[in-house]
Amino acid sequence: MKRVVAIGELLIDFVPEEKGCALREVTHFERVAGGAPANVAAAVSRLGGRGVMVSQVGDDAFGEHIIDVLKTNGVDTTYVFKTKKANTGLAFVSLDATGNREFSFFRNPSADLFLSPKQITPDMLADAAVLHFCSVDLVDWPVRKAHARLIELAREKGIIVSFDPNVRLPLWDSPAACQKTIREFLPLADVVKLSDDELEFVTGCADEKKAAEQLLQGACRMLILTKGGNGSSVYTRSAEAHIEALPVERVVDTTGAGDSFAGSFLFQLVNRSCTLDDLDALTEQDLKQMITFSSRYAALTIGKKGAVMADMQEMKQVYGE
Repeated sequence: MKRVVAIGELLIDFVPEEKGCALREVTHFERVAGGAPANVAAAVSRLGGRGVMVSQVGDDAFGEHIIDVLKTNGVDTTYVFKTKKANTGLAFVSLDATGNREFSFFRNPSADLFLSPKQITPDMLADAAVLHFCSVDLVDWPVRKAHARLIELAREKGIIVSFDPNVRLPLWDSPAACQKTIREFLPLADVVKLSDDELEFVTGCADEKKAAEQLLQGACRMLILTKGGNGSSVYTRSAEAHIEALPVERVVDTTGAGDSFAGSFLFQLVNRSCTLDDLDALTEQDLKQMITFSSRYAALTIGKKGAVMADMQEMKQVYGE
């Protein structure tokens, strides 16, 4: 299989041991390696694919821990750099009774923000089928230009570019700044993954079908939309598919749910040897099979604390995949 390369933030999530209380009330946390792009790369690798991470951590114990966890999950960390300019970023999380999250970030600045375009090299995309990125590291630091450079290289090579905005407004000076930046990078993406609560913010359109039509008139070839308890949908220029939400016995933590969906979906694209042109050839049946697989994979993730990605063996044990 070809590789899925992810670029973006690496940080430590401090996940609460208590559930159902505000962040200010949490007294005990558990350390978990995090960062949405890293979760995507880990999902790909855990399923048997080849995930690669491009990022930067501090020259500190938290950075070492993140690299160790990525390696344990089979992710290639060749391009995870270390710097003494700043420490590894931290995020403290609280969970309400349903497993939904509240964040407090400590990264002003953090090591990943200093990743520069000079560190980006063509060999990062060797044997790659997909480049995936999010919006957290598109803030006004060197890492934004590093993203732009790697995306440019990917587009030159005809590699599928995947964008999950993964909106985190507390990291931005204003909602308008976040929205403006996301919309600047949207035309660079072939695959866009959104959650239903991000749809109007990102596209300016609250209606799902109209938003999909709007995106697909541009460079976007595929829109993946996750809707929590309302299921999920996927749209291409030639087909669409929808499924209802799967029953989940117990929601422990929604951290990484969207990332696991995105990672498992990209894994399937690569496993099918899909190229850019193949995205338009996928049928409704193909798309339905793929979102069903990813919905099942995400359901396993939210049954665990932290963004813990399942492997293919667990998928087979639970679903017979």
